[in-house]
Amino acid sequence: MRVLGIETSCDETGIAIYDDEQGLLSHALYSQVKLHADYGGVVPELASRDHVRKLVPLVRQALADANIEPSSLDGVAYTAGPGLIGALLVGACAGRSLAYAWGIPAVAVHHMEGHLLAPMLEETPPEFPFVALLVSGGHTLLVQVDGIGQYQVLGESTDDAAGEAFDKTAKLMGLDYPGGPLLAKLAAQGTPGRFKFPRPMTDRPGLDFSFSGLKTFAANTIAAHGEEALPDIARAFEDAVVDTLAIKCRRALEQTGLKRLVVAGGVSANVHLRAQLAELMESRGGEVFYPRPEFCTDNGAMIAYAGLQRLKAGETQPLVVKGQPRWPLDSLSAPGAA
Repeated sequence: MRVLGIETSCDETGIAIYDDEQGLLSHALYSQVKLHADYGGVVPELASRDHVRKLVPLVRQALADANIEPSSLDGVAYTAGPGLIGALLVGACAGRSLAYAWGIPAVAVHHMEGHLLAPMLEETPPEFPFVALLVSGGHTLLVQVDGIGQYQVLGESTDDAAGEAFDKTAKLMGLDYPGGPLLAKLAAQGTPGRFKFPRPMTDRPGLDFSFSGLKTFAANTIAAHGEEALPDIARAFEDAVVDTLAIKCRRALEQTGLKRLVVAGGVSANVHLRAQLAELMESRGGEVFYPRPEFCTDNGAMIAYAGLQRLKAGETQPLVVKGQPRWPLDSLSAPGAA
């Protein structure tokens, strides 16, 4: 089976073609970072309009790169949520329309399921079951994964996700958008231990996250110590986020008794986080799995793969266009389940 994947949940237009025998045939990505940089964050209306402009040319590019015609496709998968409703509807309208025009089935894909399954695109994918830490821009989740569609959410962010906290704190420091990677780069110049930030919600049982307080703590520290201290403040902030994520991962592994950890989403590219989780899994005699860096952020390849699994089980989307800006991951069922 060969599937075209479409990702338009936020500020990246991702298109890919995945074949269940040959693997990833092509993928194309357009990032709107420059478009939104002047505003310090994503402007939903501008994001939607840019998806309209870029989506069809990227589909043509992906087909050309794979050296195939639409007639050789067996299905179309598109992100239906969660995300920005306008952006989602662009992908949903295009995906459902292309499938109808080509006479093939379409399937709606959950954005976070795409991230969760992104490591399956690698040469050595994880086996089920495992614990997944999903740390994308707007979501922080810990999930017990027993199979595709068999998800139990163990903990999630109650306010700002880790990626949001990185971007908002970077903005406080005067860094450009998106600020997360720039904050991490600044943190590499900082002195560890000069400032001590709290590790939120680690002094009580549970696996939920809260990062909004760290942003406030950073704002107060910046006001008290000024621009000269920004590298050290960035380091303290990054250490606090990474430690918090690692502590919660350890708790989730202890609670489930599992030895495999999957980490996906934009923040999973953070070097400091990867190093700490590698130490954690080595100490527990387990393994940690990541997607390659280009598939940590939003992309069409993960949507094509997730959609293919559901299409193979006979799951299809009726001739309607629907986006779900809010869509709980644990509301999904296994492919083909009633």
